[in-house]
Amino acid sequence: MLLKKYKINFFILLLILFLTSIFLVSQTDAVSVGELKNNILDRNNKLKDIQKEIDEYEAEINSLGKEKKTLDNEIKKLNVTEKKLQADIRYTEGQIDETSLSIDELIIEIEQKRKDIERRKEAIAEIVKNLNEDESMSMIEMVLINNNFSDFFSDLERLENFQETMSINLEKLGEFKIELEVQKDDKEENKAKLEGMQAKYKDQNSLVSINKTKKTTLLDQTKNKESNYKQLLSDRMKQKEALEEEIKDFEDKLRVEIDPTSLPLVGPGVLKWPIDNVRITQYFGNTPFATKNPQVYNGGGHNGVDFGASIGTPLKSAEKGVVVGVGDTDIGCVGVSYGRWILIEHPNNLTTLYAHLSLIKVSKGQEVSVGQVIGYSGDTGYTTGPHLHFTVYATQAVEVGTITSKVCGTKMTLPLAPREWYLNPLSYL
Repeated sequence: MLLKKYKINFFILLLILFLTSIFLVSQTDAVSVGELKNNILDRNNKLKDIQKEIDEYEAEINSLGKEKKTLDNEIKKLNVTEKKLQADIRYTEGQIDETSLSIDELIIEIEQKRKDIERRKEAIAEIVKNLNEDESMSMIEMVLINNNFSDFFSDLERLENFQETMSINLEKLGEFKIELEVQKDDKEENKAKLEGMQAKYKDQNSLVSINKTKKTTLLDQTKNKESNYKQLLSDRMKQKEALEEEIKDFEDKLRVEIDPTSLPLVGPGVLKWPIDNVRITQYFGNTPFATKNPQVYNGGGHNGVDFGASIGTPLKSAEKGVVVGVGDTDIGCVGVSYGRWILIEHPNNLTTLYAHLSLIKVSKGQEVSVGQVIGYSGDTGYTTGPHLHFTVYATQAVEVGTITSKVCGTKMTLPLAPREWYLNPLSYL
């Protein structure tokens, strides 16, 4: 008569063994996960060291940019810029490694959850089987196989415990299923992040190549002589002045009537900052630099805002919109205008220009979202150092035009607008 009681105790023991095995397997998996976490922490510490190195290069580039523009200084700046870009590449590689380890960690944890679910299913199956056997007996049979009512109620209590344990396991099973789905979503998100890093890594490789080409070109043009370099700068300045005069004459002939009320109200947030770390090096209008060097802007003042940014800094669209033009004035006339540029038209009747880029990541006709990376900063065109030139126009006034320059003897394609419809970017940022 005690056989049934021992059978119940046996199944309780079996259940404990099942749950213990789940715990032990989980502990084993946790060791692997723990090792991965330590590796991820190690990668993160290395990334911090590389970021410190990048910041030091950035500071050195900025310092060199403030010094007198000599050939030796420019070569030093190019060398430091190249080192910074190489450090950027190492940083991105480190991020890729860290993300890969995170995905590996995630895969182990997902597999652990799958094993937990399978083991809990087995435990529940045993409990259900046991309950079915117990429930096949009548109440009288349950009383008769026990010596007294106390034993009978003890068996009932054990049965209730079985039911409660089964309910808990079913609840855990549901929770693990949800966790598994969440882990799956995290894995897909990390995969997308990794793909984005790979694209950034390719961009940085291109930037290093561009930087090396620029260095070689500079040395070829000057034959590595300071006197030749100074003459090159003087020639480019004269070309820029003459080209700006041609553009001004062309723009003065443009006449566009625009209802000012069609423009968005002035205020912060109408446009987003096109760069993460904002450092303004020149403001809009008759700035001290424009006033001191009226020949640079033909007395019309600076037609945008300049943001200090070393070569390779990601640049973002200030608002959603459509790319209405991209170009490179260096193709027509080297070092005297915008260099590589992007023009984006926005739904709010504003159009933005991003100039002096090292690399363009969008194409004409492409729709872009606010904050989307559209290119990388550089020092193409006429610059006194790497930066982003950011201009805002009234949309109806600006167009992408081609002029035949007498200065360069070539055709140049770039954004053109009546001077009165160049707007102060800081009115909307």
